[in-house]
Amino acid sequence: MLRWRLALGTTFVATLAALCWLDARAETPGTWLMPLALVLAVLGTQELLGMWSDRPQRPLGPAVYLGNIAIVLANLGTIWRPVMFGPLGWPAIGLALATILVFWGEMARYTRPGGVAERLGLAALALTYIGLMISFLVQLRLLGPGGSWGLAALASLVLIVKTSDIGAYTVGRLFGRHKMAPVLSPGKTLEGAAGALAAALLAAWVSQAWLIPAIVTAGDEAATAPGDSSSAASVVPDWGWIVAGLSLCVVGIVGDLAESLLKRDAGRKDSSNWMPGFGGVLDLIDSLLLTAPVAYLLWSADLMGPR
Repeated sequence: MLRWRLALGTTFVATLAALCWLDARAETPGTWLMPLALVLAVLGTQELLGMWSDRPQRPLGPAVYLGNIAIVLANLGTIWRPVMFGPLGWPAIGLALATILVFWGEMARYTRPGGVAERLGLAALALTYIGLMISFLVQLRLLGPGGSWGLAALASLVLIVKTSDIGAYTVGRLFGRHKMAPVLSPGKTLEGAAGALAAALLAAWVSQAWLIPAIVTAGDEAATAPGDSSSAASVVPDWGWIVAGLSLCVVGIVGDLAESLLKRDAGRKDSSNWMPGFGGVLDLIDSLLLTAPVAYLLWSADLMGPR
């Protein structure tokens, strides 16, 4: 199983790196990564609806699928008409239209009182948890003039959160004694959380000191005309990486536990079983979903970014 996990993990990292490399060289930011976002939205929706498949009051599947696809696609408006609604205005419009869609669907199948509010509530959760949170990942890619900071923002988030996950798993397996959330996630320990925090701080420092400057500098050199020394870089505080490491680690743990809450409520161990050793798509991206808006806030507040 360990060999399988290493092989599959290496494949994921290599695929994401290749897509980022291609996206960095595309004329329009998101050309290669937007299809990935749509795939994650569809698969995540499938897994979430699957958790609720045994419920008598389950939401209308087609409306939720179309709604999440609409929310993610709405982010393209940031590229085509960035001034019209502002960056976050586009996914907000997508969420509003998706909400109208699920109401319409419930109206079309209404026959008798009872269960409508529950179905609408689950649909709203699915649209927010999948569509809106993935939109923040997309918006990270589009940060900066022409998306010039986007890959750095996205790469730093993935590095910090996934390094934190590795730190939690390693320290928890070696030294874990005290359960952190025994009912929700019996495998998580306070020692593992301490390992996650140390790993996240290290990854945040590496991101701020090397990763972000390297990616932004490479992007500036590719996009700047000869003789033009202008740069989109801004100055960030020296302690910004500490805030980033702490906040992204804590919210990443909350994101992991949030998905555990949904799985335990549905009586599931994994969100799906199509990736042995990893579970499903939601098991892979659960910590990224909730940390994405926090990372966007950190970049917008100039606590992270190029120097």
